[in-house]
Amino acid sequence: MSKGILVAGNDSALLVAVETEIVRRMERYVFAAIPNRFSTAATAKSPAANDYLEKVRIPLAWNAGSSIATRALVRDAGNRLGRIDRAILVCSPPAVGCRVADIKPVDVEVLASDCVKSWFFLVMELAAVFRANGGGLLAMVFREERCAADALGSAAAASFRSLATRVLSSASGEGYSANGFSTDKVGNDAAFAAFVFKKLDSERRRADGRLYRY
Repeated sequence: MSKGILVAGNDSALLVAVETEIVRRMERYVFAAIPNRFSTAATAKSPAANDYLEKVRIPLAWNAGSSIATRALVRDAGNRLGRIDRAILVCSPPAVGCRVADIKPVDVEVLASDCVKSWFFLVMELAAVFRANGGGLLAMVFREERCAADALGSAAAASFRSLATRVLSSASGEGYSANGFSTDKVGNDAAFAAFVFKKLDSERRRADGRLYRY
């Protein structure tokens, strides 16, 4: 796998599973998580802290809803790594299960900022960096199935999927590669993450713009 890896995503079990796979492969990588700021916030358990994790992970703070902060994140990641060769984006938004009439206005603001704007800003910045570098790989990882009662999480997932579809269809003409990875299964984070990296690790992988479904 390439040396300059940026992984960014919602604080979630899926992000933890993806990072666990990266730790097995990388000497250094940049890690940026979007915290769960919904009113029903719960934090996912990170990989067990140890000396090796502290050595390989470069954590960077990210104010995800800010275009300026996102540009700074990508710039800082490039400076710390030398260059960004691959970016792995993990969309697994928190579930907020309640009736639409009971949704809190603050949660709608969090949805728009952290779960919609963030990904557009980040993809825009990465695309510019990859074009300037003469290439790169963008991997967009997401879960498609959402609970019918989870209007906010479903909206966030749908927005990311729509963005991924557009990126996959146009990336080859933009001077960089892109692939998507999705699953509609629940409770399979480790297996899904392993599937993602099996595809990314394969030297025979040449299918640009493809959406791999697990």
